[in-house]
Amino acid sequence: MEKMNQAFEKMKMLVGMEVDDEEQHQESSFLDDFNRNCTLSTKQRLYGFAICLSAGITCTLLSMLVFFHPIKFGITFSFGNLLALGSTAFLIGPKRQVTMMLDPVRIYATALYISSIIIALFCAVYVRNKLLTLLAIVLEFGALIWYSLSYIPFARSMVSKIMASCFDTEF
Repeated sequence: MEKMNQAFEKMKMLVGMEVDDEEQHQESSFLDDFNRNCTLSTKQRLYGFAICLSAGITCTLLSMLVFFHPIKFGITFSFGNLLALGSTAFLIGPKRQVTMMLDPVRIYATALYISSIIIALFCAVYVRNKLLTLLAIVLEFGALIWYSLSYIPFARSMVSKIMASCFDTEF
């Protein structure tokens, strides 16, 4: 019964629901206050996740329509990625989202992904150079894949080994 209660508490944490712990009564930070003020029911969280994720996927897919206009493509593709990234905050809460993104395992993948989004938007909106925008989008897509792989155990090391064996020039 104890293990079942622990599993239920972990499931509550994963969905972002309040868990009664002694640790909750420590110092409150900005994200703690934000989490307390943004209490949503499980149904509302699922709706928010579904709407935000579908909007992100829609923006990303619609960006393919303007592929030959790299500036428009960069803006819609990056906005779609931001929406898809933000959708998980509905499920697990913004504090847990930021904590997971800043986890030592994926801190570099997160930094690379967010900086590539910023670079792509900068190249599309301010520089307005099509070649730079396309290069930034390629970087952003690669960073998205690497960031996504950071959530799958051993996926990055497996992909690294496969890539090293594919591009190994020694016979």
